[in-house]
Amino acid sequence: MSPKPTHRLVRRPKVTGSYLADYMAGSERARRRIVRDCKFRPIARIIQHDRAKLAVSRFLLEGASECDLLTQEAARLRSMMADSPFDRDVLDNNADYVDAFAAAFPNLEMPDASRLPFSQDWRAAICGVEVNPGVQFALQRVTRTNKTKTGLVAFRYAKGRALAEDAALWQSALLFGCRRAFDQEEEAEPEQRLCLTLDAFSGTAHAAPGDAVSRYLNIEAACQSIAERWDSVEPPEGAVIS
Repeated sequence: MSPKPTHRLVRRPKVTGSYLADYMAGSERARRRIVRDCKFRPIARIIQHDRAKLAVSRFLLEGASECDLLTQEAARLRSMMADSPFDRDVLDNNADYVDAFAAAFPNLEMPDASRLPFSQDWRAAICGVEVNPGVQFALQRVTRTNKTKTGLVAFRYAKGRALAEDAALWQSALLFGCRRAFDQEEEAEPEQRLCLTLDAFSGTAHAAPGDAVSRYLNIEAACQSIAERWDSVEPPEGAVIS
């Protein structure tokens, strides 16, 4: 009998915004691991926070201010029936996410701008790599001179710890660069302070830094490097590829 596959091969270069930010902030060893993990995806199911992201995104888009709405949603997730222990873990972890954001929400400071829905299926093509920036919604404001300024918001969450600032700044710089590409055919201009990586654990909204343009150029160079060596990346030791 053939051994059961442990990993799935991703044939074309593809990364998430969070992985790319961690890559830019990481050591060379960490970078090799990140690229390997993106090319060879474990077949074992991984807990995702889709329900929590939806709840937090809806809360912020609606401009709500009562955290009771969040705690009620966390309680609802915990009370939902699950078909398996894994599904139970998914629901409980999503509830933990929502509770963590509810606790951190009083610390959250966001710019004065309209919050607008944005396609979460949108992908960026950066130097041969498909990047999912992880956008949850968009920001937009109009200046006194009637110019439209735009931004994007992505979420990060790790249970029990705050997001490292360097990784957050890289991810916000990625959002700024993606927004610039998205706005090319629009009468709008991205703004660093409207491109935010929101740490759901600490309630910190990390804005794209002043050197976001040069950081994005470095991201492009990194993506080109990833694309060039994608085919030569070896699988994890002992992996069985499907």
